[in-house]
Amino acid sequence: MLIIFLRLTKEISHGLFQNKIISITMLKKLTLINLLSFMTIGIAISQTTDSTNFEVVGSMDAYYRMSIGADFDQAPGTSFANLPGFSLGMANINATYYKKNAGIVADLVFGPRGEDATFLSPFLRPGGTSSIINQLYAFWDVSDKVKITLGNFNTFLGYEVISPTGNFNYSTSYMFSYGPFSHTGLKVDADLGGGFSLMAGVFNPTDATEYNPTNDYAGGLQLGYSFDKGSAYLNTIISEDFYQVDLTTGVDLTENFYLGLNATIAQDAFAGVAGYVQYGLSENFKIGTRIEYFQDNGVGVVGTDESVLDVTLTGQYTVGNLTIIPEVRMDKVSAPIYTNELELEESLSSFVLAVVYGF
Repeated sequence: MLIIFLRLTKEISHGLFQNKIISITMLKKLTLINLLSFMTIGIAISQTTDSTNFEVVGSMDAYYRMSIGADFDQAPGTSFANLPGFSLGMANINATYYKKNAGIVADLVFGPRGEDATFLSPFLRPGGTSSIINQLYAFWDVSDKVKITLGNFNTFLGYEVISPTGNFNYSTSYMFSYGPFSHTGLKVDADLGGGFSLMAGVFNPTDATEYNPTNDYAGGLQLGYSFDKGSAYLNTIISEDFYQVDLTTGVDLTENFYLGLNATIAQDAFAGVAGYVQYGLSENFKIGTRIEYFQDNGVGVVGTDESVLDVTLTGQYTVGNLTIIPEVRMDKVSAPIYTNELELEESLSSFVLAVVYGF
């Protein structure tokens, strides 16, 4: 369970399971023709050799969302699960080719969730197709302790990730929604031994994934520690006029009981803290909650200098690779922002029923 909910990076070399979560890989060898057909039918066939591996993983999701006691199109001010009625999530195909000690990753997303995740790409190159590229990078395992990555990869900050298969809650937090999604640049990951790890990198401005439009750069650091029952990661990104510091940690208290924590502060923008609790009632059914407090200091999510409390109760029922997710969420803002029959209210309740299939 811990591997699912904690992340060493938000890099998703297992089909968007990143960004925030330790990557899980499955070795699969395909031809290019097979890969294109699998994008349509979602089937993967795998073969491995001693020196060459090819893997394909991915996910598909859809959902129904309704606002309770508010106008039809009202939604929390967070990313992804925010469309009314029966709505599409995305289809994700993630392919990794690895030979000897180097490889490449091509991670493609299609649908509303994918477009939201790559929101800045079409603005940097209008009319282009880069909005389907969630990640595109090459990596070199210099040794069994050091890895170098160059290209576009999902962020290492925060607790949640882009792919719904990597999150327990289907809707996302404010901290995740308004932190960075992706970086383009160069990073080095090192295993320091004794459970400690270190990542250092230099990147384009946040979410400028195609190229650098300003000639400004940001530096990033992550210090991690893992042990048998849990792990913790201290993350920071800093540029000339901005910084964000983020802590992600979690522990398996028992075989069925998990507790996670995410706290973040971004200069002159926002700050927040969230607790995550999951409990397994049976092999196929789990329940969990996210309780988040978010302070808006300038990003305009809920109104400058306003705060919001997000309480989300989620169930997960699994049938093979299919997960059925019913969810009830309440957002309470310190100022009235939600419309209900032409009146403004401070709270919004939502119901979501989602289906997620991972392969």
